[in-house]
Amino acid sequence: MELLIVSLASLFAGFVDSIVGGGGLILVPALFAVFPNTHPATLFGVNKSASIWGTGVATVQYARRVSMPWRSLLPAAAVCFAGSMAGAWTVTVISPDFLRRLLPVILLGVLIYTLARKDLGRHHAPRFEGRREALAAAVLGLTIGFYDGFFGPGTGSFFIFLFVRWLGFDFLHASASAKLLNTTSNLAAVMLFAWKGHVWWHFALAMAVANVVGSLLGTRLALKHGSGFVRGAFIVVVIALILKTGYDAWVR
Repeated sequence: MELLIVSLASLFAGFVDSIVGGGGLILVPALFAVFPNTHPATLFGVNKSASIWGTGVATVQYARRVSMPWRSLLPAAAVCFAGSMAGAWTVTVISPDFLRRLLPVILLGVLIYTLARKDLGRHHAPRFEGRREALAAAVLGLTIGFYDGFFGPGTGSFFIFLFVRWLGFDFLHASASAKLLNTTSNLAAVMLFAWKGHVWWHFALAMAVANVVGSLLGTRLALKHGSGFVRGAFIVVVIALILKTGYDAWVR
């Protein structure tokens, strides 16, 4: 029964994550509810070990249908991996608790800005070219990669928002690009958790299959309905993140 519950949660998480990120909002609470006495690092390790397959498959699916700026994204993915590793190491010496109360405020700013700019992310008009785009993507990858390793909630949504706002992508191209970087940051986390022995592989493998199924469904939906649909889903997920992180920081 435990495996069935977390696998269903992983399927839904993969579906949401493939469109706009935020799968951890679903899967992590489910893991903590089913295994309340388990060390948090183990549950985070299981979460990352399952979700990396969904983000990886989503990356491949998007790449087949969406033009990806590989010359900018591949260097960004490399520094994102390094940033995530650095963030994971930093959390072993510095507590990220100060971010808990700040995160809902940041997400609220992202939501207000997105709602105020009705045309934001509806048209694909990259602001940079060549080395400038590669540099901008690398800065984004390093910064959010570090955040993912150090703290994590909302990583996919931050990737998408910054690809839209800073690099000028539409929401569909931003989601596709975000999946590649999120996969590399997840890979760094999985390697670290596995090295520390914090992965239940017998659960992670079944959950990975479910996550991939959800990811395929979500990716196809996003590709079918385009940037307007992704924008709407992004707003819903950011609102959910504000409510969840706000409750964790200020109420619980």
